[in-house]
Amino acid sequence: MGAASHIKQDQTSAGEDPTEAIVAFIRAVGLRIEVATLTGPTVLPGMTIRRGVILYDPSLPYAPGDLLHEAGHLAVLPAEERERDPFDATGGEELMGTAWSWAAGVHLGLSSDVVFHPPSFQGNGDNLREAFDDGRYIGTPGLQRFGMTIEPNRATPGGPPPYPHMLRWLR
Repeated sequence: MGAASHIKQDQTSAGEDPTEAIVAFIRAVGLRIEVATLTGPTVLPGMTIRRGVILYDPSLPYAPGDLLHEAGHLAVLPAEERERDPFDATGGEELMGTAWSWAAGVHLGLSSDVVFHPPSFQGNGDNLREAFDDGRYIGTPGLQRFGMTIEPNRATPGGPPPYPHMLRWLR
């Protein structure tokens, strides 16, 4: 299976594969992402995190939006913790990574079904997409706590824009 094996609904509304834009964004914010040949179990189909580097294998089926979620896990960690190995996100990191990935998708102009495709998040992708589309943003309190964004209900007139705008992409 080649790169065309991406999950079909995980595309921009124009029908283009968003992988290149996602990878460029991840690198631009200061995270490491590389193409690799992956064998054995992976965190998500076709990708994993090793020593602070997101690795993905274009020869395997994968969902490009999941790259944003994996980047979100690393982005919400203090720099000194990003290289922990093996990598395993805590519950709070999972929630913040979910909110981070949504904000990144909005920033990139991706449709919500790229970030939250149906089988994602253990089959809860549709529920998350509906929640975020409706403005019910889980994970934003943690992002605000670390100075990465401002929750919509805490934004002030004339101040910085609220989430999904990010004040900074890395903790």
